[in-house]
Amino acid sequence: MTARWLFRVALLISLAAAAANADEVPARVFHIGIVSGTPRSHPAHIAFEDRLRELGYVEGRNLTIDFVQNNDLDRLAVAVGEFARRGVDVIVTGGQDAVLKAAITVTAARATPVVFRAVDEDPLAKGYIASLSHPGGNLTGVVFEQPELNAKRLDLLMQAVPHIARIVLLYDVAGAEQREAVSKAASVLGVPLDAIELHSPPYDYEQALAETDGARGDTLVTTSSPFGRGAAAAEAALRHRLPYIGPTEALMSYGPSLPDMFRIAADYVDKILKGAKPADLPVQQPTKFKLVVNLKTAKALGLTIPPSVLARADEVIE
Repeated sequence: MTARWLFRVALLISLAAAAANADEVPARVFHIGIVSGTPRSHPAHIAFEDRLRELGYVEGRNLTIDFVQNNDLDRLAVAVGEFARRGVDVIVTGGQDAVLKAAITVTAARATPVVFRAVDEDPLAKGYIASLSHPGGNLTGVVFEQPELNAKRLDLLMQAVPHIARIVLLYDVAGAEQREAVSKAASVLGVPLDAIELHSPPYDYEQALAETDGARGDTLVTTSSPFGRGAAAAEAALRHRLPYIGPTEALMSYGPSLPDMFRIAADYVDKILKGAKPADLPVQQPTKFKLVVNLKTAKALGLTIPPSVLARADEVIE
């Protein structure tokens, strides 16, 4: 009986160990190729790599990461093709239109999985995926920006800043669809809008605002961008004494958490490396949004933020 009991105990321990190991990282070195418009030191990228380490992937041991950062969309698209030719296990990219088109065209023949992070346009409307629940093909990922968010930001700004007579909007080629949403929202609110396109990142927000002195508005809005520099935009807006709302750092910011989006993308990379197909991984959208109000900036601008807006804020910087 004792021998039989010991055998059963040993069998249970063996089965438990097998179950525990089922979700472990397979014993091989994986190769990830990342293309981005922002540097690897960006907090969102750090969150992505931190999440990979939590999942058991250690660069230099079982993971190799090749990171290509460039402000030129065409060069990023070329990098996607190069990663596909080199046979990386997963390509991770942002949501730039030219880059995703390259991913679809170049990687399809090789069936290279692609995970996109923080896409700022509708991948379904663009035809990149078949549906959100079943994207099909070799692409899946996380959608960050819906045009409705920009209309919401504009509405919040109108509530916080009284007597707005004209709005300045700065956008880039990646934000054309968002520009339309802001324009429609401004039209509904009955406020004129000056839309100014930014060229050749890294963007010179100071120069863009200086060139609008003749018809400058009362407030500033920017679209989200893979090449955006929130702090630089906020500093330029403050120097020009423009109340500013954007995706991040500003008098007011409203949107989902980029680091959270990138951590979800890391989960998708993990699933794919363990055998899941992108076609079967639903494209995710943010469910939590955060309103941040910076009272230091408000004081510098001589503004008093209404209590009704402060009451809705998830974070108030004093």
